[in-house]
Amino acid sequence: MRIGIVLYPTFGGSGVLATELGKALAKNNHQVHFISYSQPARLEAFVENIFYHEVYIPQYPLFQHAPYETALAGKIVEIVKSNNLELMHVHYAIPHASAALLAKMILKEEGIHMPVVTTLHGTDITLVGREASYEPVVTWSINQSDAVTAVSDSLVRDTHKHFAVKRPIRMIPNFIDFERFNKKPRQYFKDLLAPNNERILVHTSNFRKVKRVEDVVRIFDIIQKEIPAKLLLIGDGPERSNIEKVCRELGVCNKVTFLGKQEAIEEILSICDLFILPSESESFGLSALEAMACEVPVISTNAGGLPEVNIHGVTGFLSKIGDCQDMAANALILLKNDTLLVDFRKNALEQAKNFALDRILTQYLEVYEEVIALTDIKSAANSPL
Repeated sequence: MRIGIVLYPTFGGSGVLATELGKALAKNNHQVHFISYSQPARLEAFVENIFYHEVYIPQYPLFQHAPYETALAGKIVEIVKSNNLELMHVHYAIPHASAALLAKMILKEEGIHMPVVTTLHGTDITLVGREASYEPVVTWSINQSDAVTAVSDSLVRDTHKHFAVKRPIRMIPNFIDFERFNKKPRQYFKDLLAPNNERILVHTSNFRKVKRVEDVVRIFDIIQKEIPAKLLLIGDGPERSNIEKVCRELGVCNKVTFLGKQEAIEEILSICDLFILPSESESFGLSALEAMACEVPVISTNAGGLPEVNIHGVTGFLSKIGDCQDMAANALILLKNDTLLVDFRKNALEQAKNFALDRILTQYLEVYEEVIALTDIKSAANSPL
């Protein structure tokens, strides 16, 4: 198949999933065309069957903010016509689905029928999409797409709850590539960061308020008063300066390492004992899944789709949002018991295997084949005899 993928190129969950999905499709001999305003973060090297198309946004004094959605729609039209694409898979309802549907209408005028598959990731539904001015566009984009998927059952329920959706939404979870994410022997790295055999806790995110990174530090503070421990914080974002301030206030700066944005996250996860994810909202929790694939149990909230990934009392523990005391207590249960921690590590890996890339890729291919076949039927029915 010849597939277009529209995505945000950042380190966030939707961009990571979209990029890794495209790379997996290319590896299986499908032609993939990424479309975005900059090169996707996880598209770090040349890959056969993959093409990247940058959306150029012209600047005019008339516009305070250049119309990205219009530029994107035009770019989609151009790429579909130039490369004879069979399908457009967009990640996020706005502006990607709405732009793709505009392109679809333009192409239809020229006798080209291009199906659109929309994948919902969370923020486009739980936060941005519920903004009153966006709601009609999000609803229309979902209802007009040829197929819609969401990354968790929780997100499917939220979408039906907040929008007048008139079509089924198929749940296809995020996935993990075990060729990359697996526990690696990096004892020398662990010895460097924890020379006195301290327990190593880790958190990774884009440091937005919804991730509650401040809670990570407060949880760690409780833990380090009980046992020798170190905390690794991976990522960056608007809350970083506040988190650094909290570290100073709690007097734990010498035990907390800010690693910034990292590409080889699996190398870091491989030396860690626990992953901390106290988010206020998570449509799925891809970062938790990546940790579990590297045999790291998860201490998280019970928000959104996290209970579908992190099984309470098996792969880690779930707590109420904001309950730092409970999360710290759960963490200490594992950190003080080597035998139990080993069991949870094994359980985390086994659970992660349920989200293996090959299983999830098959589900997306089924959706692609269905919408292409249906589009062909509709096109044949509407063509003049």
